[in-house]
Amino acid sequence: MASVKKKRRAKIAKHKRKKRRRRDRHKKS
Repeated sequence: MASVKKKRRAKIAKHKRKKRRRRDRHKKS
């Protein structure tokens, strides 16, 4: 159970990171 929660948390963090990167790219443009 704990492993699944950790995996889910990692997925959310990855998604957040992608969104942040996208925002940064837009700002640069």
